[in-house]
Amino acid sequence: MRRLVPVSIAALALSACMPSQGDPEVARPMIRNVSEWYSMAVHDPRRPAEDVARDAARKPADMLAFADVKPGDRIADIRPEEGYFTRLFATAVGENGRVYAFVPTRTATRETPLAQGLAATYPNVVAMEGALDAMTFPEPLDAVFMVQEYHDFHIPAFGVDVNRMNRAVYDALKPGGYYVVIDHAGRDGTGNTEVQSLHRIEGEFLKREVEAAGFVFDGESDAIRNPQDDRTINVFDERIRYRTDQFVYRFRKPD
Repeated sequence: MRRLVPVSIAALALSACMPSQGDPEVARPMIRNVSEWYSMAVHDPRRPAEDVARDAARKPADMLAFADVKPGDRIADIRPEEGYFTRLFATAVGENGRVYAFVPTRTATRETPLAQGLAATYPNVVAMEGALDAMTFPEPLDAVFMVQEYHDFHIPAFGVDVNRMNRAVYDALKPGGYYVVIDHAGRDGTGNTEVQSLHRIEGEFLKREVEAAGFVFDGESDAIRNPQDDRTINVFDERIRYRTDQFVYRFRKPD
């Protein structure tokens, strides 16, 4: 079972001293604590400037800590698009870990080349594509991340059976593994009725859907909540873009 406990300092130090994915320019300093390990991922010089510019809003170190990402983990990043989180995961899991950048079939024409580019830069990233409600992976996973994408999969044009998708995630995880969902918050009672018009989804609605697949709700983070967002306008509206109220939920597959 995965628990939110500090990773062994000795294990981190050992991982920190190992070669850095074949890239001699990316030095791994001696790590003294978990927060430094996540900081190393955030400050990886391979991250593009546009990713770094979004860090204040996305709180990447907090997200890595919330999901208990560790060296050696196997993680799936569902619809990674340009790869903001994939890059962080690739560094955080280390050269002995693996990150699956999974692209939905519907968006593969544009996004699979992006995932392949990530795999070319990070040897521990594997580009994949397929149907979301039938996805499988070559090995059991420690965590599955879905960042600002879950609401989209309720849009009819995606053609996704969301209940089957959640069950596919459940089946892909090890016992005790985490399913972490980050999304733009909708107002109470709106369910999935504004996923296309506002690109928002009600947190409690999402929670019930995921729990129906067998998951146990295991916690939430307030790191990127924004009470100033009244949740009535489209998330791409410049008045709120990059400052939306977002929930961060962690679900666990029972042991």
